Amino acid sequence: MAKLIEQLIHSTPVTAYANSVLSEYTDKFTAKDIEIIATQTLNDVKARGPKMYKVYTIPKRNGGKRLIAHPSKPLKATQRALVELLQKQLPVHEAAFAYRDGVSIKDNAFAHSKNPYFLKMDLSDFFNSIDTELFEDQLKSHSIFIRNKKLLHNTIFWSPAKELNNKLKLSVGAPSSPLISNFIMYNFDEAISTICHSSNIKYTRYADDLFFSTNTKNLLFNIPSLVNYLLEKQYDNKLSVNESKTSFSSKAHNRHITGVTITNDNNLSIGRKKKRYISSLVHKYKLGSLDVENIETLQGLLGFAKHVEPSFMIRLCKKYSQNTIDSITRGAWKNNEK
Repeated sequence: MAKLIEQLIHSTPVTAYANSVLSEYTDKFTAKDIEIIATQTLNDVKARGPKMYKVYTIPKRNGGKRLIAHPSKPLKATQRALVELLQKQLPVHEAAFAYRDGVSIKDNAFAHSKNPYFLKMDLSDFFNSIDTELFEDQLKSHSIFIRNKKLLHNTIFWSPAKELNNKLKLSVGAPSSPLISNFIMYNFDEAISTICHSSNIKYTRYADDLFFSTNTKNLLFNIPSLVNYLLEKQYDNKLSVNESKTSFSSKAHNRHITGVTITNDNNLSIGRKKKRYISSLVHKYKLGSLDVENIETLQGLLGFAKHVEPSFMIRLCKKYSQNTIDSITRGAWKNNEK
């Protein structure tokens, strides 16, 4: 990729950031002024990008805390610009269902909906396990050459240590991490997909979650050892499986994929528990006893339900009225806050 820094300087995200900086001081500036600020931004990112993060933790659903490294505004603009350039260069496998335009968690679940036997595996500390060496190895394997390695690495990777010369890794929170992680997994996705296809096993991946399904009983029991072998071969064990999250299931039990339930008649559902919860929140909303935070949560849940199980939304509208559901999903309740 020729003249990376020039492409980034003139990219929409970086020039938009430069524009916003200048707008704070004056409404009279030129294209040259924007270019100067954009150039300064890129030079700053090149010099200290891995340290331009706000680091904090959020609680995990199953306990513990997740470390988030959120990039600063100039770094985030540069990362978004880099994604626009790299997504034309870096391959992403069709088995990857996260962070790809045109596919969703519903599509991921639907791919397995006809198969009664199911296996889910989880990669440990996924983003933070991907470092510059892994990235360069995968670029080399695809014969991709990108100039200005320092700018490239310091835009994409985060330094958890105080010193810049320490090991860099992907952060949870950077807009560039999803594309890079999908690219890193391409060779694994291709290898495991080929093997699974020959054995009538369906494979998909949603970020760090690996999903396998089949019509043949006991066929999936050898998959975990195969996954471990391929991870060692492809990534020298830098990426590994969280064994405690490996789970087998079948039609005899609930099959859950990325928050979507596959029913015994092979339909997709948000699940009975989530339906009851949503219904209770709508009831409280109609009574006027739901606070803003929970209304926002309900708004997101209704969007998810509409996407995965539209028939449930129809039932909600009949029970609580179309106007009630519309007022939640369209944010009419926000007018009452003013």
